[in-house]
Amino acid sequence: MFESVQENPYPDSHVLGEGPDPHPLLAPVLPLLGRWHGRGRGEYPTLEKDFRYGQEITFSHDGRPFLRYEARAWLIDDAGAPVRPAGREAGWWRVTPDASLEVVLAHPTGIVETYVGRASGTEFEIETKDVSLTPLAKEVTGTRRRYTVQEDGGLTVVHDMAAVGLPLQHHLTTHLRRRA
Repeated sequence: MFESVQENPYPDSHVLGEGPDPHPLLAPVLPLLGRWHGRGRGEYPTLEKDFRYGQEITFSHDGRPFLRYEARAWLIDDAGAPVRPAGREAGWWRVTPDASLEVVLAHPTGIVETYVGRASGTEFEIETKDVSLTPLAKEVTGTRRRYTVQEDGGLTVVHDMAAVGLPLQHHLTTHLRRRA
């Protein structure tokens, strides 16, 4: 009834030199390529207390002019032991010829964000252009993120958020290292 299908001949790559060559438009965002893993801290005025989390982020490509993005986080206790799953998101980063960024991210909590921003060396800043919510999603009206590849090879992500009637303010800071 079903014909067999060959393996995907166009797999994603998160390592330069493996898989397809990156599209030339991706040159400004190639420092982000990879699998990143680390820890962070979060806060927001509506939360009872600050929290700590582990996170993994993957930026990959299949040779076309966009990056595939996926992030997963889990809450951790003071000793670093996992407590439970937390945030998760997936999307696409497109780069225009002038190194502007167009980003689409979707969350399983019913939030879809479109961002615009810039790539500048090892800094990548994006800010929401639009936020769409499903009927039961938490109210989020805007976010801003800054991804910085550090001189020591680490990646820092700072995430500001405007939600539940509050103005844009700090929400998350994550420090990650590239995994092999």
